[in-house]
Amino acid sequence: DPKQGAPCYRCLYPEPPPPGMVPSCAEGGVLGALPGIIGVIQATEILKLILGVGKPLLGRLLLYNALEMSFRELKLRRDPECPICGDHPTVKELIDYNQFCGIPDQEETFKTEDLTQDEVSVDDLEQALNEPGKGIRLIDVRLAEERDICKIEGVDWIPLDDLGRRANELDIKQTTYIHCKSGARSLKAVALLKEKGFLDVKSVHGGILEWGKKKDPSLPEY
Repeated sequence: DPKQGAPCYRCLYPEPPPPGMVPSCAEGGVLGALPGIIGVIQATEILKLILGVGKPLLGRLLLYNALEMSFRELKLRRDPECPICGDHPTVKELIDYNQFCGIPDQEETFKTEDLTQDEVSVDDLEQALNEPGKGIRLIDVRLAEERDICKIEGVDWIPLDDLGRRANELDIKQTTYIHCKSGARSLKAVALLKEKGFLDVKSVHGGILEWGKKKDPSLPEY
């Protein structure tokens, strides 16, 4: 509440994340009970503000660790330059953050023209799998437990967390296609390899979820 001198979430994170770097719920996963716990806390805070009772979380950031069943509290100060709650706010209405941050709509129909310059379609991946003579390296950057659920045959595996130190296993001049679950981590992998000088690396748009939907419906979703 700016009227009470309290900071907002934008004070903590001044800049939204770059497009393609925000995992969807399908990509990142959600522990079902967790949003319920946070939702109840938020509802309680709203009631306290409406009734004017208790000590609301103004200027305090509450961190909840479900695995450890612990709470931590951090103090925050309002940023006078904040575009939302600062002295001279410039953001005065909501925008479509899904579109702004490049978060794919799970129900949206994919079109070829939706691809960015760093992406290829599952059709391109299929062609590369069927024409090994083209010399395209195919990499899966998901976790081991994800590959235990489903995988695309003919695709090599280097987890994203290991990609930086294992980049020397790849040919810097070779065309490389990278896939993950739905396309966010593979875009991050592309950015990482480009920083290391790789010339032609592409993320498979929609990842293995898109592959299962269009190419192999027998693959289990997770």
